[in-house]
Amino acid sequence: MALEIRAYDLILKKRNGSALSADEIKYLLEGYVQGAIPDYQISALAMAIYFRGMNENEVFYLTEAMINSGEAISLEDIPGIKVDKHSSGGVGDKTTLVLVPLVSAAGVPIAKLSGHGLGHTGGTLDKLESIPGFRTDLSVAELITGVKNTGAVISGQTENLVPADKMLYALRDVTATVDSIPLIAASIMSKKLAAGADRLVLDVKCGSGAFIKDYEQAFDLARLMTGIGQHAGRETVALITSMEQPLGRAVGNALEVKEAIMTLRGEGPPDLEELCMILGGWMLALSGKAADPEEGKAVLKDLINSGAALAKFREVIENQHGCGAVIDDSTLLPCAEKQVMVKAETDGFAARLEAEQIGIAAMALGAGRETKDSRLDPAVGITLEKKIGDRVEKGDTLAVIHARNDTSAALLSSTEDRIISACRFQDKPPVKTKLIMGVVDRRGR
Repeated sequence: MALEIRAYDLILKKRNGSALSADEIKYLLEGYVQGAIPDYQISALAMAIYFRGMNENEVFYLTEAMINSGEAISLEDIPGIKVDKHSSGGVGDKTTLVLVPLVSAAGVPIAKLSGHGLGHTGGTLDKLESIPGFRTDLSVAELITGVKNTGAVISGQTENLVPADKMLYALRDVTATVDSIPLIAASIMSKKLAAGADRLVLDVKCGSGAFIKDYEQAFDLARLMTGIGQHAGRETVALITSMEQPLGRAVGNALEVKEAIMTLRGEGPPDLEELCMILGGWMLALSGKAADPEEGKAVLKDLINSGAALAKFREVIENQHGCGAVIDDSTLLPCAEKQVMVKAETDGFAARLEAEQIGIAAMALGAGRETKDSRLDPAVGITLEKKIGDRVEKGDTLAVIHARNDTSAALLSSTEDRIISACRFQDKPPVKTKLIMGVVDRRGR
């Protein structure tokens, strides 16, 4: 007679460095979701995984168990090859707002499920919710109908999509186990695979403004996630991209929507446009709409020049009950009453612009959430006038703080100090970090 499985024995097994089987991981996840295994035991398991790691098979098993904890979305009724994109999060990262309408305008159907932000990295849904009337709480039926009608939808996750991930992440958030590579990979890929896309492009952020600071760790995460995708039969490519400085110039919800619109008009900041062209090129290549990423970039450039990409964004906004007129009139977006110029105190070339510090400064103004219950102000944030490599003279404006009239002098002063401390200057132009640090596909590095 087989011995009864006990959570205690499996925690001990992982603590001692042994691999867990598919059945053992399934038992733990099912028991936790059903309430049979308590929080404190799963917290102990997460800590054991943090220190001991997981092999690839264990991560595959964990991802599958998380997917099976809820209902997966089927996109089979939507014609064509569906491609999804995911970013691991960064400061000023509004690529989804640009890529979804841009790639959809090329004929690729996109059913994008996004989330709200927590901490110094912004959430796509928070940005979109700054558009008057925009709905991010679509049902699965509304999501599928929206993609059929307009070619693209950006919505929040349904309650039944990977509930084990929501429960496990809440524990990781309070037990210092968020930055476990196996747990990050399973969390991201369980949601992406359950969302039903046929192909996946992953943007793995690396640097001071990302959750992953080290390149080798970012590579390990990219390799693991592409492996999970291939194991599940989904063609997956991961790009490791720099987050040493904020992406683009705007940090803050309505400010980033405005910058996304400018980018779709062909007037966006160079780094944001470059990243969107590269990620979008891969999305078109995986969908079969382009022979390779370079051809895909050329197709996307034409869609921006023709105005088709911007028209598609208006269509997406209006399909989700938002005010499409923001495309033409950015004053319809929430706007902070007060702008404070942050001035350079020295001459030189901008050699460092710590993305995390800029993100924290914006969060303190109300652009991000310090806790899940924090209220956001969609109007506030920071726009950067200087970025790495720019020549700066003493007295030049480094950044503009967008704040409310009732923002305290103390908060404005501390925000200004944080922005100045995030900047480093030197006499000679710095060697810039490449925006694209690496690509991982089925062939590896």
